[in-house]
Amino acid sequence: MATLIRMPEVAAGATEIVLSKWNVAVGASVKVGDIIAEMETEKAVVDYASDAEGTVYKILVADGASVEVGSPIIILLGAGEDGSAGDALIGGSAAAPAAAAAPVAAAPIAPAAPAAPVAPPVAPIAPVDNGRSFVSPIVRKIARERGVEISQIVGTGPQGRVVRRDLEAFIASGAVATPTATPTLSASSELAKQEYSSSYVTVPHTGMRRAIARRLTESKSTVPHFYVTADCKVDALLELRKSINESSPVKISVNDIVVKAVASALMDVPESNVVWNAEAMHKYESADIAVAVTTDGGLLTPVIRGVEKRSLSNLSMEISELAGRARAGKLRQEELEGGSFAVSNLGMFGTKEFTAILNPPQSGILAVGAASPRAIVEDGQIVVANIMTVTLSADHRAVDGALAAQWLAAFVKRIENPLSMLV
Repeated sequence: MATLIRMPEVAAGATEIVLSKWNVAVGASVKVGDIIAEMETEKAVVDYASDAEGTVYKILVADGASVEVGSPIIILLGAGEDGSAGDALIGGSAAAPAAAAAPVAAAPIAPAAPAAPVAPPVAPIAPVDNGRSFVSPIVRKIARERGVEISQIVGTGPQGRVVRRDLEAFIASGAVATPTATPTLSASSELAKQEYSSSYVTVPHTGMRRAIARRLTESKSTVPHFYVTADCKVDALLELRKSINESSPVKISVNDIVVKAVASALMDVPESNVVWNAEAMHKYESADIAVAVTTDGGLLTPVIRGVEKRSLSNLSMEISELAGRARAGKLRQEELEGGSFAVSNLGMFGTKEFTAILNPPQSGILAVGAASPRAIVEDGQIVVANIMTVTLSADHRAVDGALAAQWLAAFVKRIENPLSMLV
């Protein structure tokens, strides 16, 4: 039986997804579970496994095309079927893959009763549907924000749809209308304006930047954050790290030990290893911890599973491997999902202390500052020690103040006695 496969919702809430690359060609045999394409969401590259089997008859979307969720992307034929069965699935049309350089033309519908002859358009008009531009909702929203008239853009998506790629190319071409000019200034005023006014370059938002803005705005607006701060004496930690790195082929970072201490504290205070859910609290038995990674496009938080069971060397290699793929844009969607806790470390940039915003549904995130020599009182004497300030941001729906303080005390105990995490 012929099968029409549509663009799946590979990421929660996504309305449009880029089909990065097909792994099959026309005539190829496909089985259930075969990886037939790579799809790019706002934060990750996702391998798409077919949920049907058959022979590839038509590929309806070209590599690199931005496709709305639910749109047809490929047709498979069953054993013994010919092309008529596949064509019937799309109304007999022989749709070609959508490509950036080959927009699909469609005639505009004429007005019912024009009051006067209508002049021909001066630029190609995007396909219309009942007088409206054929455009995905997300593109319509961005165009409205940027003041772009959709009818000026030629669509290159399926059936001539105006997709995000078309909008960004149109904006980059400089064809966006400029605001009406203000009254002419005097020569001296204009000269002063040119001398002292600032200039800037408009950088369009990436999908990742929009996702970060949306999620963190939602988090800060809807999740009741509260904060608990502590100073940790890390002289023993630094000595242990030095000793390990002198003999181990795997170099351990301060952040590796911090992540391990977070997991140990979650095991010490299991009531804190929870996630708020509208129906019930989800209490985790394992420490799955997200680690913030800075990339050129923004912040990503891949999740390391079962941190409490890992050795420091194994944990270090896992964090390094995930961070490398994050910067290369090669993370899979499932590697960005889950976890009850996160770690954000700005100590390597010299930041003394800061607070972090929760990444829902996680209930806690630890903001880690730089370790530096400070004067402290110890046994009634003023001494110098290496101190690291950490701040826990917690979701008050899942974690009460006393519980957060208990967890932070457990973390401080672990980080100040790092050998306890190795036995």
